Amino acid sequence: MPRFPVLSVTSLLLLLFPAFSGQAGQTLPVEVRVDRIVVAKAAREMVLLADGQVLKTYQIALGRNPVGPKEMEADSKTPEGTYVIDFRNPESAYHRSLHISYPSPEDLWRASEKGVSPGGDIMIHGLHKGAEWAGADHRYFDWTKGCIAVTNEEIEEIWRVVLDGTPIEIRP
Repeated sequence: MPRFPVLSVTSLLLLLFPAFSGQAGQTLPVEVRVDRIVVAKAAREMVLLADGQVLKTYQIALGRNPVGPKEMEADSKTPEGTYVIDFRNPESAYHRSLHISYPSPEDLWRASEKGVSPGGDIMIHGLHKGAEWAGADHRYFDWTKGCIAVTNEEIEEIWRVVLDGTPIEIRP
């Protein structure tokens, strides 16, 4: 009797619906909802997950001073820690943007210990209006003031599958 490999539901979905594989260039299905975002600053990657499975990975640009956690306003660092997507701005100067709940109480405490403002307005966003021409090449430079930048096409997809309240973990 021939033996066939036993496939998990996830493996079967990946074979039948390759968009679930998280490969760049493939659009996520309309019905997908992300339950967690993980950003790896050193790798310049943002991963969208659902039920522990990687849905898609994006190459990102960060703040101009990307090493280390955000310490104060105007330091051009991208924060590190666990936050949530707490609101969205469809009229952003950077195409669309999803706001990250920085600063956390711990961030506020650290800044107050140093006598500085922690800053705020940390977003996942597209390209600045008028700079759409840069497309994916924007990733060759860390150019934001502490935000996480993707292309306009990518922020459209992320906007659709990430709901307010989604946790985001930003790692070194």
